[in-house]
Amino acid sequence: MSLFSSIFASKKNSSQDLIINGNIPKHVAIIMDGNGRWATKRHLPRSAGHRAGVESLREIINASIEIGVEYLTVYSLSSENWKRPESEIKFLMKLFLATIKNELRLLMEYGVRLRLVGDRKSLPPEVVEAYEEAEKKTSENTKLNFNIALNYGSRQEILDAFKILGKKINSGELNIEDICIKDLSDNLYTKDIPDPDFLIRTSGEHRISNFLLWQISYSELYFTKVLWPDFKRKHFIKAIDEYQKRNRRFGKL
Repeated sequence: MSLFSSIFASKKNSSQDLIINGNIPKHVAIIMDGNGRWATKRHLPRSAGHRAGVESLREIINASIEIGVEYLTVYSLSSENWKRPESEIKFLMKLFLATIKNELRLLMEYGVRLRLVGDRKSLPPEVVEAYEEAEKKTSENTKLNFNIALNYGSRQEILDAFKILGKKINSGELNIEDICIKDLSDNLYTKDIPDPDFLIRTSGEHRISNFLLWQISYSELYFTKVLWPDFKRKHFIKAIDEYQKRNRRFGKL
């Protein structure tokens, strides 16, 4: 089944648990962890876990649109994941390429804007070309801003931003004494994307794993033992409910 084919299911078929009163996070970020362990538990190849993870992503995109989340950013491939077996990396590249090519029409139909967040230089050219085409064609869509962190590493992102600022200082375009927080934020991969209100990590791990380190300074964090392929609408709603119970003070009493 295609990734976005059920995003706009009829509202009369929407489950009652999507009717949530209270504050909905504007931007939700998710570390989609546990595909490999999910497959291992079932004596399946790791590729089966990645395919099952795509099914979960469909449900979360669907739920995000229905409850009014404006930005959804998912950690699809970290810059450290290249250390995995070559066969798994090749499969993932094929999966990324096939998914975006197959779903571009539906991205347009359902009003989803896609953005690729990460270092594009090390990705296969055909993958970058396909995602950049999707970015261009979906750039005017407003129903959901769907950001895919692909070949992403936050430390490298911050380092790259410093290099850009350094070049501006050397050229005289920028005075070092005038640099502010916004200057660095404006040179990250996520420029023009608001910082996440809520970060979810699946699979029981309690780590950030080099994901949006600068951007999540004031994000609410939520960890669940559920493996990503098992993380469905009901788990997402449970997480949002937990978010709504929290008091975000941003350093205030």
